[in-house]
Amino acid sequence: MSASVPQSFYDLVAKDAKGQDFKFSDLKGKPVLIVNVASKCGFTGQYAGLQQLHEKYGSKGLQILGFPCNQFGGQEPGEDSDIQSFCSLNYGVSFPVLGKVEVNGDNASPVWEFLKNKKSGLLGLKRIKWNFEKFLVSKDGEVVERWASTSTPASLESAIEKELAKLNKSEL
Repeated sequence: MSASVPQSFYDLVAKDAKGQDFKFSDLKGKPVLIVNVASKCGFTGQYAGLQQLHEKYGSKGLQILGFPCNQFGGQEPGEDSDIQSFCSLNYGVSFPVLGKVEVNGDNASPVWEFLKNKKSGLLGLKRIKWNFEKFLVSKDGEVVERWASTSTPASLESAIEKELAKLNKSEL
């Protein structure tokens, strides 16, 4: 098993905004939507849609995770504490926005290396093209969907509902 790319989604660990470990093993059994976010991007308004998804589906089992990234046009220049304040004050974000990461290159977060290796983008490209790319992970830790920045959070609802239906079936 490579140290840089864990074999299982649940082997992943990221840092939260306070620098503490956020263990993906705690997400077992939940569908997870992971998004690279930025506060000074043309897509920043998607925070509102992500929060709406969180409010609609969070109690049904969906977990949303935001990962701030400054690799695209320097659109996330703030420190983790600034980012947290921005998300809370401007969009009422109540889902976890973790510590700032890189999603491409030699210093890319293992979380993003894992996601990119499991689900390629358009034309088989693995690299993240811009802020607000989205990955949906099943309750079993499988990367089931990947969307470009232009896909609105509302457009993900049918895929999210499909994953939540699987969750509810397993509880019967």
